Amino acid sequence: MMMPAILIATAVNAEDRLPAISPDQYSNEQRAAAAEFEAARKGPVFGPFEPLMHSPKLMSQTRALGDYLRFQSAIGNTLSELAILVTARAWGQDYEWSYHKPIAIKVGIKPEIIDAIAEGRLPTGMSEDEDAVYQFSTELHHNKRVSDATFARVEKRWGKKGVVDLTGINAYYTLLAMQLNVARYPAVPGEPGLKHFPD
Repeated sequence: MMMPAILIATAVNAEDRLPAISPDQYSNEQRAAAAEFEAARKGPVFGPFEPLMHSPKLMSQTRALGDYLRFQSAIGNTLSELAILVTARAWGQDYEWSYHKPIAIKVGIKPEIIDAIAEGRLPTGMSEDEDAVYQFSTELHHNKRVSDATFARVEKRWGKKGVVDLTGINAYYTLLAMQLNVARYPAVPGEPGLKHFPD
């Protein structure tokens, strides 16, 4: 069976696809979802959750999953940011990259490690924990699975919960990257995305 041709359209922008919905135009369901979001995240709906608001129940479920994976996972917030950047790079996701790069620097991921990820190079100078997260995440995105050695390394460090949580972080930010790429959601204003880096 032949695969369908992949058509790449470049002229359609986010406003034409899944535009942000003004709060004064929210349906009752969207209004309830936005209120839950604000209570959980201490601010209005933003970023990847704007296109998701076209399906408010999915937005709410996605946000709830992110509340755990981003802020409470077994591998901790710093290493979560490393996994997020690997995911953003794997999906060429400008908003995800531009939003999380400054956070990653702030929590202690070295700029040279981040630059290497952006440029598709193997980073040097990583800690043992950073290397384990990088290897696991990179294998998962590129090979669609992880090797026994990489699995064992993460399991030894963070347990089976850590393996599941790290897989979940990669999966969660893949979901967001897919939604953002479909929406053609732009990078954070004033922050560089990934488009100027080679694939």
